[in-house]
Amino acid sequence: MADPMGKIVLEDVTKTYRTRKQRDSFLGRFMPNIGQESTEVKALDDLDLVVPDGRFVAIVGPSGCGKTTALRMMDGLIFPDAGHVVVNGTAVKGPRRECGFVFQDFGLYPWRTVRDNVAFGPELQGMGRQERYRLAAANIDLVGLRGFEMAFPHQLSGGMQQRVGIARMLTAEPEIMLMDEPFGALDALTRRLMQFELIRILSAREKATSVFVTHDLDEAILLADLVIVMTARPGKVKEVVEVPYARGERGEQFLETNVFAELRHHLWTRLSEEQAAVH
Repeated sequence: MADPMGKIVLEDVTKTYRTRKQRDSFLGRFMPNIGQESTEVKALDDLDLVVPDGRFVAIVGPSGCGKTTALRMMDGLIFPDAGHVVVNGTAVKGPRRECGFVFQDFGLYPWRTVRDNVAFGPELQGMGRQERYRLAAANIDLVGLRGFEMAFPHQLSGGMQQRVGIARMLTAEPEIMLMDEPFGALDALTRRLMQFELIRILSAREKATSVFVTHDLDEAILLADLVIVMTARPGKVKEVVEVPYARGERGEQFLETNVFAELRHHLWTRLSEEQAAVH
């Protein structure tokens, strides 16, 4: 059973995806219902996961282990087949206003300027133009995009577009920040710069709770207070690893420490065990 004391609690959560595919048969070409077969993929099985209040939690695990599925359940974008998802002590029944979400593919509206993309959440909530633009300007400045307020997404680099996505999340002033591999599409240098930028940005939001899905172990150790290691599909929590350094103490020099190397080796070993189980 999961510890009930947490900002986010997933308890005994199971999720199975069901798909239908066409058999390669003569009748199936003319009568699709006859030629179809269904398949099931269990992404999560009796998952217990707790995100403590005010902590930055990274989730790592083999591909297909249900990391993104768990993250989307926290925001009410999808629902479990069994089990419970609780945020702030109440069951999740749909998208939560206190949650902000940053997607891997930026998710910006190409016809909106940077300012209007960032101000989109407050606009949906009915906030007046002057107030939402004031909030947007503060967060555009925070992510280092002052001077690009009237630019469109296609005029920005990938790193700049992801900054817009983070600013949009921050403008909604969420208690909980959910991020699904937000730097996955960036080149190595830009990715590292954005990791340090995220540490700087979130230092102004010390009380915020963050959940960050990644395949990058260096990224998980650099950013997170706690790293949750998941098993191969169907996903469960294999181990929770605490990063001993405070986030404010993790500069470039932290990447060269023995502590960092030992944590990385430990996580790599634990994930390798799961990868070997798949094969």
